[in-house]
Amino acid sequence: MYTIATLDDLRRQLGLAATDSDSDQELLHSLQEASHLIESLTQRRYCPLLQRRVIPLNPIAPRLFILPDDLLELRAVNDAGGEIDHDLFLRLPEDPDTPASILHLARGRTIRYDASGTRAVAIDGVWGWHDRWTGAWTDSGDAISGSALSAKAAIISVSDTSGSDTAGFSPRFQVGQLLRIKDEYLRITAIDRQNRQLTVRRGAQGTIAAMHPQGALIETYAAALPIRDLTVRYAELMLKSHSLLEDGPSTLVNRMRRLTA
Repeated sequence: MYTIATLDDLRRQLGLAATDSDSDQELLHSLQEASHLIESLTQRRYCPLLQRRVIPLNPIAPRLFILPDDLLELRAVNDAGGEIDHDLFLRLPEDPDTPASILHLARGRTIRYDASGTRAVAIDGVWGWHDRWTGAWTDSGDAISGSALSAKAAIISVSDTSGSDTAGFSPRFQVGQLLRIKDEYLRITAIDRQNRQLTVRRGAQGTIAAMHPQGALIETYAAALPIRDLTVRYAELMLKSHSLLEDGPSTLVNRMRRLTA
């Protein structure tokens, strides 16, 4: 399951109560379809993805690397000689809230060839688009309770599934929501509010499932607000009509479209 917005977001858009769960599967399906449609039309991703991308050297501008995707966080850079200090790369734009589209290597450092004579860099990073990345993750106000979470466990026990998070939003946990525990991303697929348990997909978005101790803090992700709103509106239209794009993509979709060479 991959959704930009959550089931609760769509319920609010439709004026449904949290107890109106008879159509949950249909609602989730429309959210998934809307999420994929928006990302396909804009050629961007709106939930962070941890991934390695190999970028070839541009012989005309050997220190300038034009990125094939939006880069939210630079984790590591490697060439044929091994890891390059990523502090040697200037990300452009420099604003930490804005994804980078270009990396510029400092003077005095060159890219080493591999065995075939090809020069390229392998970039490990968090890829995706957000308009306020430093505020994208929120402390849920909750943590793993009961016992440690094994790397294979699909159910997380928490103290309260419905309370407010530290920013005052409730419910703190929602179906379709992306979570972060340390370096692992997890996706909520179901919630048992009576027993205070979350069913999750482990190792989401390119991360690796790991063991987490009791008391490990849980963070929740929220995509950029205009994109979340657009997702639920498209999902609503999909529920009501099969002719969603008869008049063409929305203005926001056109504005968000990533320009590629």
